[in-house]
Amino acid sequence: MSGSNLHPGLNLGARHGSAHEGAETVVFGFWIFLMSDLVIFGLVFASYLTVANPLGMAGGPGPADAFDLRSIFVQTMILLTSSLTFGFATLALRHEKGRTVIAGWLGVTLLLGLAFLTLELRDFAHMIEVGAVPQRSGFWSAFWGLVPLHGLHVALGCLWIAVMLAQMALLGLVPVVKTRLLRLGLFWHFLDLIWVAIFSIVYLGGLMP
Repeated sequence: MSGSNLHPGLNLGARHGSAHEGAETVVFGFWIFLMSDLVIFGLVFASYLTVANPLGMAGGPGPADAFDLRSIFVQTMILLTSSLTFGFATLALRHEKGRTVIAGWLGVTLLLGLAFLTLELRDFAHMIEVGAVPQRSGFWSAFWGLVPLHGLHVALGCLWIAVMLAQMALLGLVPVVKTRLLRLGLFWHFLDLIWVAIFSIVYLGGLMP
């Protein structure tokens, strides 16, 4: 590691003291975790692409029968907006705007994350109604292995936000809380990038003639 205490992502700045000085090591380790998670998603994407064809659907329902593009578009806008609100939270942290402002932006992010999950679960219910279930075909088996995996990550991210809000209330903005918020930010933005890939490859790609 370099002596500058800088890392990819938002850097708090020297005025944050030990939170800034100790961030390089812990954030570097978290980047390694994210890359390992990316490998998992890459493998699941590869499995999906091998069966994303009429043969993989085995004569069962296809994307046009099960996907609601309007709902998926709304989900995309919600998740991208949540990335923006989390960015405002981390900027408020960097510029020392206080716990109230940071918690406010995190709370908005949490609500957006929960809204995304609610709409996604509604879409999943519709897919089950039309018979687009994992055991129906290789295509749907791969779909249910990929998209809900992302949803599970979003649910864990929402839980993490709730835990950080509790820690901020109990501990204040101590160095360990600040570095945890930095890592949570990386995780949340990572989920947005994965969703853009899902939206483009699975949903838009699946509905193309």
